[in-house]
Amino acid sequence: MVFSSMTFLWIFLPIVLLLNYCFSFIKNEKVKFLCKNINLLVASLVFYAGGGFWYLLVMLGSITGNYLFALWVNHADKKYVKYKKVIFAFALIFNLGILFYFKYTNFFISIIENIANMNFGLKEVILPIGISFFTFQAMSYVIDVYLGKVQCQKNFMLLALYVSLFPQLVAGPIVKYSDVEEQLKRRTETVDKFTQGIKRFIYGLAKKVIVANVVGQVAETVFSNDPSALGTGAAWIGILCYSIQIYFDFSGYSDMAIGLGKMFGFEFVENFNYPYMATSVQNFWRRWHISLSSWFKEYVYIPLGGNRKGKFRTYINLFIVFLLTGIWHGANFTFLLWGVFYGIFLVIERLFFGKWLQKNKFKIANWLYTMLVVILLWVFFRAPDVLYAFRYIGKMFDFSAGTISIPQTINLWQWFILLMGMLFCGPMQRAFSKLYAKVKDKTWFFLVDFCFQILLLVLCVVLLINSTFNPFIYFQF
Repeated sequence: MVFSSMTFLWIFLPIVLLLNYCFSFIKNEKVKFLCKNINLLVASLVFYAGGGFWYLLVMLGSITGNYLFALWVNHADKKYVKYKKVIFAFALIFNLGILFYFKYTNFFISIIENIANMNFGLKEVILPIGISFFTFQAMSYVIDVYLGKVQCQKNFMLLALYVSLFPQLVAGPIVKYSDVEEQLKRRTETVDKFTQGIKRFIYGLAKKVIVANVVGQVAETVFSNDPSALGTGAAWIGILCYSIQIYFDFSGYSDMAIGLGKMFGFEFVENFNYPYMATSVQNFWRRWHISLSSWFKEYVYIPLGGNRKGKFRTYINLFIVFLLTGIWHGANFTFLLWGVFYGIFLVIERLFFGKWLQKNKFKIANWLYTMLVVILLWVFFRAPDVLYAFRYIGKMFDFSAGTISIPQTINLWQWFILLMGMLFCGPMQRAFSKLYAKVKDKTWFFLVDFCFQILLLVLCVVLLINSTFNPFIYFQF
């Protein structure tokens, strides 16, 4: 089930919200939140089972395993300290083993088959939706219990709710247990927070349906062709559309997740901060997929030594983190190279280029450099294989006409949406930030904003009814 579907918008979500509202009338606080949590847990399991009952069993297995490992780590901490590290090691193996089996088994089998020049005839492993997200959440919980940062959760239902909570289950943001520990037991639900949640959800839905889906069709058309057939203009249009698509698709999902969380009283971490306004690659990664960057920083970069063990180790640690970031995204050499190249650019900026960027007075040059790097590396993220990616990038700079030109790839409506996407991925917000701060609390602005939200919702529904193109890019991770 996806947020941008009629089933979710008009059946699933209203039922879950209505039940949550009804439980608010229970006077006993403990009973009230017990009922609310049961409602959310059941809804989350149903939501995830919509992608397949087999997926649900995998997630429940992950929850159960991490629940038990945390209990054992906690018990060993008190009575059998010398076994604590061993239990923790098995917990990591358990989680990483789940990821390896479901995400990388097909990849390694295909490599072995190509080397051996034979087909083993093994059944393809089906990838559960969002497995990387809920596995990282569950793993962070066990790590924090091991480090003594959080108390072991002995209530299985609360831990299951933390891992499976449907607003951020399949595509984040990745939420640490410590961030929602108290909210799972008791949270504040207000009319103001609920209306904020609705607003955030609608704007996120609009990002996804009105922008990402429209330009995504252009990207799909361009990347379905062999690079040799593309003209230079068409190649640039294709990757520009994909760059806008992936930002509005993923940030739109995060907005919807944060909005849904607010409707139920939760506060989730922000996941994006206008990354396409970044003026360095390092700055880009402070703004893009913030929850993933924070996860790798806290659980990989810092344990490796961070920047505390000299410059050389800092560079190695940075490279390792982004190598793992690429691997996390998928079992393909394209993702591996995507992570490797980001690691290289970050090391270069740490070595000397970052200082030049800071001193440079012409910040537009910094921005152009950053966007060029980001856009070129999105080619690897989107391409089916490494050879295709290099050939595609070659087409972007060979200035040939090709058999497929710009008019064959994009129409006027798609041009308009692409332009709006480019303007509203940061430039417009920055240009009118002061004006917005002055008028956001005005009554007339509230009414205008409310009417605009209704208009966006209606337009989203119309587009969803009339289109079958509605992918979520990060569901594959």
